[in-house]
Amino acid sequence: MTTDSADELKAAVAARRDLGPEYEDAIVEGFLEKVDDRIEQRVRERAAALPAPPPSERGRQGDGQVLALAIVSLGVGMVGTIITAVNDADMGLAFMVWFGVVAVNVAFMVSRKRS
Repeated sequence: MTTDSADELKAAVAARRDLGPEYEDAIVEGFLEKVDDRIEQRVRERAAALPAPPPSERGRQGDGQVLALAIVSLGVGMVGTIITAVNDADMGLAFMVWFGVVAVNVAFMVSRKRS
């Protein structure tokens, strides 16, 4: 127990003697609040002194997956659009290709946020 804590405890006991048992609960609660505040302050100080955690490996792997999906998505979308344009096909087919690319990307991002 530190000197400050011991002094505060002695003061709380003395106040209890002076004020009587009807104030005992308030005195104890006040003392415990001070102790709790000191503990929280020490925890914050120790936590601030700790080194920052390294970036997670999972985050780095996920970034590679996002980049790969972006490259593949653009490739598939562009190839589908070019094939549709060269064959004079209905442009609705190109729209469907891009809609599929967007759907795959949205599904990937939703599943990534869940895990």
